[in-house]
Amino acid sequence: MSTYVVGDVQGCAAELNELLALVRFDSSKDQVYFVGDLVNRGPDSASVLRRVKALQEQGAADSVLGNHDFFLIMALEGFSKLHPGDTLDQVLKMPDAAALVTWLRHRPLLLEVGPASAHTIVHAGLLPAWTLADARAAAREIEAELRGPGYRAFLQQLFGNEPRIWHDSLTGLGRARAIVNAFARLRFCTPFSEADFHEKRDASFAPEGFTPWFALPGRRSAGGSIVSGHWSSEGLRLLPGISLLDSGCLWGGALTALRLEDRAVFQVASQQPLSLAQD
Repeated sequence: MSTYVVGDVQGCAAELNELLALVRFDSSKDQVYFVGDLVNRGPDSASVLRRVKALQEQGAADSVLGNHDFFLIMALEGFSKLHPGDTLDQVLKMPDAAALVTWLRHRPLLLEVGPASAHTIVHAGLLPAWTLADARAAAREIEAELRGPGYRAFLQQLFGNEPRIWHDSLTGLGRARAIVNAFARLRFCTPFSEADFHEKRDASFAPEGFTPWFALPGRRSAGGSIVSGHWSSEGLRLLPGISLLDSGCLWGGALTALRLEDRAVFQVASQQPLSLAQD
C-alpha cells in the first residue's frame, strides 16, 4: 500500500490520468490525496472532479478545498461571476454539475493522514498562531457551515480580504473569512498572523515585514509534517516538515505526486501552454 499526495490539478485531467498511471495507482490498496484546486483555468475540470469523486467514493481518495474550488461553489450558487481565463463554465453546463459541486462543497479544509495522523494536508497554509489542534478545530468550524442547511447564506458573504489579522477572539463572519483565507489563500504573513493577499510571486518578493508562512520562526505548527499546494511560483519544495507540491502544471510546469512513506517524488510534464501568469 502506498499513500500519495498530488499537487494542484486545476482541470488538467490528462496529466492526472498520466500521473496515476505512472505510480501504478491501485484503488484497492493505495490512497491518493489532493491539496485542492482540482478545478479552473485548465481544459477539463469536470473530468477531474468525476475522477476524484469516484475514487473518494471507493474510499481511495480525498481532497481539501482550495481557492478555485471555493470559487466554483460560489459560481454555481450565483454568488460569483467568472473572470477572463476561468474555465468553470465547462463544469457549470454539465448535467451533473450540481452533484459534482455538492460533492466538492462537502470536502474538508484539512486532512490528517498516515499512521497516527502524521501528515496534515491543507491547500495554502497555516497561520503561525495556530497549533495543529487549533487548525483542525478551525477547519471543522467551516466544514460544519458548508455542509449545513444554511450554507448558502454562509457562502454569500464569505469572500473578502478582511480581517487580515487573526485573533482568537474573532467571531462570526470575520472569523470565518480569516479561517477560509488562511487555508485557501495564504502565502505571506507576519509573526502576528497578519496575512498579505496581494503578492503572488515567490518568496524573494516578500512584502516588507512579511515572510512565507512556512518559514516564520516560532510557527506553532512546526514539528509536524504539513503538505500544501497553492504557490505555483514557489514550485516544488521539500523542506523539513514542509512539502509544497504546486509545480505549476497549469502554467506549463509539471503535475507532482509525493509518496508519503518515503517522500519519493513522481512528476509528469504539463500538456498546457507555457504561461507566466500564476494564481
